[in-house]
Amino acid sequence: MSHVFPRHTKAKLPTAVGGEGCYLIDSTGKRYFDGSGGAAVSCLGHSDAAVIAAVQEQVGKLAFAHTGFMTSEPAEALADLLIANAPGDLDRVYFVSGGSEATESAIKLARQYFLEKGEPERRHLIARRQSYHGNTLGALAAGGNAWRRQQFDPLLIGVTHIAPCYEYVDRAEGESSFDYGQRVANELEAEILRLGPETVMAFMAEPVVGATSGAVPAVEGYFKRIREICDQYGVLLILDEVMCGMGRTGHLFACEADGISPDILCIAKGLGAGYQPIGAMLCSRQIYEAIEGGSGFFQHGHTYIGHPVATAAGLAVVRQMLERDLISRCATMGARLQAALEDRFGQHAQVGDIRGRGLFRGIELVQDRVGKTPFDPALGLAAKIKKAAFEAGLICYPMSGTRDGRMGDHILLAPPFIISDEQITEVVDKLELAITASLPQG
Repeated sequence: MSHVFPRHTKAKLPTAVGGEGCYLIDSTGKRYFDGSGGAAVSCLGHSDAAVIAAVQEQVGKLAFAHTGFMTSEPAEALADLLIANAPGDLDRVYFVSGGSEATESAIKLARQYFLEKGEPERRHLIARRQSYHGNTLGALAAGGNAWRRQQFDPLLIGVTHIAPCYEYVDRAEGESSFDYGQRVANELEAEILRLGPETVMAFMAEPVVGATSGAVPAVEGYFKRIREICDQYGVLLILDEVMCGMGRTGHLFACEADGISPDILCIAKGLGAGYQPIGAMLCSRQIYEAIEGGSGFFQHGHTYIGHPVATAAGLAVVRQMLERDLISRCATMGARLQAALEDRFGQHAQVGDIRGRGLFRGIELVQDRVGKTPFDPALGLAAKIKKAAFEAGLICYPMSGTRDGRMGDHILLAPPFIISDEQITEVVDKLELAITASLPQG
C-alpha cells in the first residue's frame, strides 16, 4: 500500500522508471510519448546528457548554501545569462522553486515597490478571466478560472478580472481582429478608472494562455495597447510566462512575439526542463533600485531560492537552448505540428479551433462548429480523451472548463523541442484514436 498522497485518490497510476528522449517508460516497459512535456515542462526531453552532467557535477561540488548567507556561482551565471537575453529593462532575477512561487513573488514585489515609493494606496491587482497563475493563495486569487478558485474563495484576496483576449469565441461578427484586441484591451483602462488609478498597482496576464484555455495567443496589437495603458496610469505590467516562456512559443521569452516588455516577468517549467524544480521572477532596473534605495530588503523569501543544483540545471538548460538553436527549432517544428493538426482535424466536425505558437498548441472541441457550441460538461470529454490517449501511449493535456471554468473542452500539446517529423505523425495518429474513441457516438 502506498503512503504517497496523490493528486487523485481514486487514480491507479503506473510507475515511471525511465525516460528516453521524448518518451517516458513505466515499470512494465510500456513507452509513452510525452506530448505535453508533463505540463509544458520537459522541453529538452528526458535524457539530455549535458543537463544531467551539470546536475551531477554541481551536487559533487556544492549541494546547498542558504541565500541568507551566501550566493553561488551557478545562480550568478544563470541570472547573467537570462538578463543578457531578456527583453526591455529587465535587470534582476529572483530565483524560486516553481511557477506559483514566481507569481506570488511578483505580486508581493509589486506591492512593496509602491510602498518604497511612498504610494501605499496602490494595492489593487487586475488580471483576466480564464487565466491561471498558480495554486498558492495569492497566485490562485490572481487566476481567473472559476472552478479552480471556487472552494478556496473565502481565503482569497480581492483581485478583479477583465475579459481575456480569446478571439475564437469573443470576437464579434464583422469586427476585425485588431479592433477586437483594442476593445478588450481597453477594458483594462475602464477597470483602472473604476477602481481609481491611484489605487492600482499591477496588471497580470499570460502572453499565451495555457492550462485553462488551451494555448490562446493574443491578437496583434493587444499587448501593445495593454503596455500603453499601464504606462499611462503608472501600473506595473506583470507577465506570467511560467508555461509559455523559455522557448516554448518559438521565442526565449514569449512576450517578444508581441513586441513588448513587462516590468516583472515570471518563468518556471521549461527553465529547469524537469531536471530540477526551479522558477524565477525577473524585474526591471527601476523596481530593483526602488528597493535598493529604500529599505534594501525584499520582505519575502523561501528556503530554496537560488538553490545551487537547481540553478546549475537551469543554466545548462538555457545554454542547450541557445547553443543548439533549439528555440528556432521549436518555431519550425511548431509550424509543422500545426500543419499536421490542421491536415488531420481542420475539417473535423467536432474540432472548432486549432491554435497556438511554437510547440504550444491547443485544440478546442465543440458540439457544433458553426455555433461554436461546447459539449455538455456532464460528458466528461476532456477526461475521456486523456485516458484514451494514455492507453494509446500518448501523454497529452486535455482540460475542461475552457470557456468559463465549467463549459468547454480543449487539448493542450507541448512536446519536447527535440520532436521529429515522425513523432509529429505519431502524436497526431494517437490523438485521432483518442478523440474518436471519446466523442459521443451518433
